Amino acid sequence: MSKKRKLPLVYQPVGFVVGWASGALAGMAFRKVWKAVRHEDDAPDALDKDRGWGEVLLAAAIQGAIFAAVRSAADRTGAKAIERSTGVWPAKEKGGRD
Repeated sequence: MSKKRKLPLVYQPVGFVVGWASGALAGMAFRKVWKAVRHEDDAPDALDKDRGWGEVLLAAAIQGAIFAAVRSAADRTGAKAIERSTGVWPAKEKGGRD
């Protein structure tokens, strides 16, 4: 097996840890942003009967944007670190996350 085939398997545990940490960071960032936007500690849940559609969708959009940005930054940082240390990019030649 070539080095390029083995690396993604080696990168998986690193990716898991980086993903977990980025999720925690994104959660903290979302809570701070929501507090700044709405001056509330808790964001609305989709099943919260007392919250309106606009508020629920705004919270979901902000949360999704933050999680996507933080995850992409973490993935990119991890991939660049692997490339710097091994000389091999830890993903297939082309294609997205899914």
